[in-house]
Amino acid sequence: MAVEGLRGGANGVAFLVSAGVVYEIMAACASSPQTAEINIQRRGGTLMKWVHVGVAQAALFVAIASYVEPQRRTAILMGGILAGLILEGSYLYAKRSGQENPGLGTEFPA
Repeated sequence: MAVEGLRGGANGVAFLVSAGVVYEIMAACASSPQTAEINIQRRGGTLMKWVHVGVAQAALFVAIASYVEPQRRTAILMGGILAGLILEGSYLYAKRSGQENPGLGTEFPA
């Protein structure tokens, strides 16, 4: 299994750093899934655009890290891919939840 290839050395640290970078980049590009759900009716298009931009940026950084440190490639890729999937899924779920159950939101026309 691929997970068994992570044991030993600094692979755990590489995994966590890779996952952390994805979370940091996504946070820099988007709001939170909770805010997305609450305000999806008003900001759905732009919010999801920036979520996808964040995923692309994170993927670039993870790819570079895996190239620069080939001995930790598996850990870097697994951490980055897992974090990216979890966050993308969180935002997609928030979008769907907000569309299915629209509330008042927190943003109102000026």
